[in-house]
Amino acid sequence: MSELKKMVAVVLGVCLVHQLVLLLCGGRAAESAVAQTARAASLSEMRFHCERDTARVNELLARGEASGLKSAGELVVFYGRELMGTPYVGHTLEGEREWLTINVDELDCTTLVETLYALARTTLDGRRSWRDYADNLESVRYRGGELGDYSSRLHYISEWIIDNRMRGNLMEVTSDIPHATSMVKTINYMSQHRGSYAQLKDNDSLFAKIREFEIGYRNHRIPYVKRTWLNAGEVKKALQSGDFVGLVTSVEGLDVSHMGVIYVDEKGEPRLLHASMSGGEVRLEEKSLYKFLQGSKTVVGVRVFRMMKR
Repeated sequence: MSELKKMVAVVLGVCLVHQLVLLLCGGRAAESAVAQTARAASLSEMRFHCERDTARVNELLARGEASGLKSAGELVVFYGRELMGTPYVGHTLEGEREWLTINVDELDCTTLVETLYALARTTLDGRRSWRDYADNLESVRYRGGELGDYSSRLHYISEWIIDNRMRGNLMEVTSDIPHATSMVKTINYMSQHRGSYAQLKDNDSLFAKIREFEIGYRNHRIPYVKRTWLNAGEVKKALQSGDFVGLVTSVEGLDVSHMGVIYVDEKGEPRLLHASMSGGEVRLEEKSLYKFLQGSKTVVGVRVFRMMKR
């Protein structure tokens, strides 16, 4: 039996135990620059949606390379367009244990942003393998860039941006946008709604860890641009295609309720490219961001994030 077949057999054995479909496609590539300071997830810690996942990621990366695009923003939008029409499916990361879940066939608002970051970063790094993509996905999704248990996932966007900024992945530019302001808010939604999270219901250890992380976000200052200012010309000019955007919510204990990507159209109007729950798929909204948010009862504004140069 060839080495590749032996490796596939091992992975399929794991699948039967966990009732998952995994595919091992190729050996481990050299670690990307993003993952050099952290232990990269092993194949036994990965979970794939279907046997085509690795091939699909490689195909996407090949198209990204062939596009000739060199800037982070252009690549984020390029990959976002490639994924338009992908079904919206929530809770794809959940399970009996924490896996590095690789799934480009089913996306929610957060996994879309993580996927676009990992694809764009891999292309900018001059890499073209799904394994490099996996390293970048782990880097943006987990505290310190390292997969651990459920509590190692960066659940709150406020912590997500601080952690990723420290490691050179992303930066927040909200305060640079005209008319930016801030609010002070305690972020503790998960501990206050323990029953809504299957992993926390009966696991006191994980619950204690989540509460410990939340302590650092008591009376946390959150920069944002109020929704009413999103139609101002100077705000529109400050937003760039490929910016990641978080919708700031008035819900108690929560900082951001939805994520997406800014696309500035030919008229200079920022629009939202996102995994839409109501629309059921990854889509580019026809309305401007300002008009799209007008009907929301809980979104009070936006935060803006960009990929950092290396």
